[in-house]
Amino acid sequence: MLTNSDLVELTAFRRALHRRPEISGEEAETARTIQTALGDLTPSRVLTGLGGHGVAAIFDSGQPGPTVLFRAELDALPIEELSDAPWVSEIHGKGHLCGHDGHMTMLLALGRMLSRQPVQKGRVVLMFQPAEEDGSGARAVVADPAYSEITPDWAFAIHNEPGKPFGHVSTRAGLINCASLGLQIRLSGKTAHAAEPEEGRSPAPAVAGLIPALGALGIGGALTDDFKLVTITHVNIGEPTFGIAPADAIINATLRTAQDDGLDALQQAARQLATEAAKQHGLNVQFEVFDHFNASINDPEAAALAVAAMDAIGVSNDDSGLPMRASEDFGVFGWDAKAAMLCLGPGVDFAALHNPDYDFPDDLIPIGAAIFERIARDLLG
Repeated sequence: MLTNSDLVELTAFRRALHRRPEISGEEAETARTIQTALGDLTPSRVLTGLGGHGVAAIFDSGQPGPTVLFRAELDALPIEELSDAPWVSEIHGKGHLCGHDGHMTMLLALGRMLSRQPVQKGRVVLMFQPAEEDGSGARAVVADPAYSEITPDWAFAIHNEPGKPFGHVSTRAGLINCASLGLQIRLSGKTAHAAEPEEGRSPAPAVAGLIPALGALGIGGALTDDFKLVTITHVNIGEPTFGIAPADAIINATLRTAQDDGLDALQQAARQLATEAAKQHGLNVQFEVFDHFNASINDPEAAALAVAAMDAIGVSNDDSGLPMRASEDFGVFGWDAKAAMLCLGPGVDFAALHNPDYDFPDDLIPIGAAIFERIARDLLG
């Protein structure tokens, strides 16, 4: 159980993390801060540098049993925070505006409880994962050779979800978060004088045709297994002048599906459209992929176990608002483990994730930690 002193210290720790946000792939200071905090909890072993700056604390009972992993994220966002809180970000253009500072603190709260009353069998792993926001972190952690020392049987994560009542959790078996990726299409031709556009090869006609054609590949709708959505997020053609017919263009499109294999097929269709348009207009085409997220799918047994744990400690829960179109890379941990993601509400009218005025509510820390602890005790004693 967490004491009042614990809650005061954990709140101060969360706010200290909030002041020093680091974006995906740059979380070195955050990782060091977490490693220092873990030292007071005397875990059996601490692994560092996992998939970049990842940190994992292993609490080993010394007795045979399953390994249960609980995950939080290290990274912040490249967004300027707008807040008058004393713990506002000290780093220009960066902010913990998704609640990862709170998620990390929940894991440290769990670590305090485990250090005082160890589990009776198996192992608990507190996984502080880098680079969730660009979708690369979980895959990098799992691909790291040191991850073989962990290899969990179960994996759980909590993400705060504004719009849900405070302290209420949504979860379910099956799809939670969609698969997605950012596809950048670069078209290149030849400049010409604006008075003689026929002397060049402008990408403008190709772009004009591609925008509606790409959108038609995925129009959204109900989140069934065949859900597909293509969102054009950025278009640039040529230079902001009046005397030059353009040679180059960029189209950024976010592709989103309910299943990983559906995302592969959607990407191939988008590439084919762009390739055909480039050929038709005498252009070269190049592709680059960014922010690739696999679908996050809850294992039925893991989801049921989490629901039973929440029911036992009086945390209200249902499956409202699920699945979501938004993406999350936690699903990677479910490739080899029974995994479940839980969505914890900070309030119905709370600022949305990635908003410049978002700030994690500290009163969620003991709720998230209690859910994690009950899951650990139910599995490991």
